Amino acid sequence: MIVTVTANPSVDRTVETDVLRRGAVSRTRPALLDAGGKGVNVARALAANGHRAAAVLPTGGAEGVQLTALLATAGIAVVEVPIAGAVRSNITIAEADGTTTKLNEPGPHLSADERARLIAATLEAARGAEWVALCGSLPLGVPTDFYADLTLRLRAQGVRVAVDSSDDALRAVVAVRPDLVKPNREELADLVGHDVRTLGDVLAAARTLGTTVLASVGAEGALLVTADAAWHAQGARVEPRSTVGAGDALLAGFLAAGEIGPDALAEAVAWGTAAAALPGSRMPTPAELDRAAVRCSPAFDPATTLSET
Repeated sequence: MIVTVTANPSVDRTVETDVLRRGAVSRTRPALLDAGGKGVNVARALAANGHRAAAVLPTGGAEGVQLTALLATAGIAVVEVPIAGAVRSNITIAEADGTTTKLNEPGPHLSADERARLIAATLEAARGAEWVALCGSLPLGVPTDFYADLTLRLRAQGVRVAVDSSDDALRAVVAVRPDLVKPNREELADLVGHDVRTLGDVLAAARTLGTTVLASVGAEGALLVTADAAWHAQGARVEPRSTVGAGDALLAGFLAAGEIGPDALAEAVAWGTAAAALPGSRMPTPAELDRAAVRCSPAFDPATTLSET
């Protein structure tokens, strides 16, 4: 069982249009509606590929009802923490050339009691889990050290912890060294305070974090950097339809593989690559994974420049 924690889940609506023109009417194709939030996406990807997953999340308002209904159809065990506020609703606009524009609401305000119940629900759900993944942004009222504190509590239970967050929440949790962090290129640059332009920059930045790093680098795939080794993996070149959730699928594939190493990295890249070619925040199924196209190696050119997309 892999447990995900999404402190700020959402209902995600994705619309596809040929070109988005500001201030003008844009015709779209029918909207896609998905349960959203990074941890929710990780759980959805795991379930779509036959792995047991439990999603811990706060729920409230009409959007919360909608969110849990969407998850119920995906075969995910949902651990709900009722809150007074309403779950947020996000909008993604996907253009034909792969450009993705996201409009994310801040989410509800969680009281001290609601935060405490979210922590308690996580610790209970984590008993016997292979991994716990702490994912996404933090809602209003939640301190930036929330994931860091939860990591320490989970570690005391002997549970492996993976974290995919950003900004101050990511900086705080890196300081307590979870078993795995999964930054993208921009998040890694923010952590180290300078641009990350090449695979060599990614490697150097990851090595300053003091823990295992799974760094997603868009079209160039991903790097896995441990205390004593580093690997690069890249999948087939695909026409990106929506990059929303691709990093979450990458993390799900890595956790599903079990042990930390190049095999897990290759599996992760197969999942992330497949997700990028799908509409909205759809998660890939086994039939959509192209494992044979993934190239994984400890030897790579550090001067390789990263694409802008």
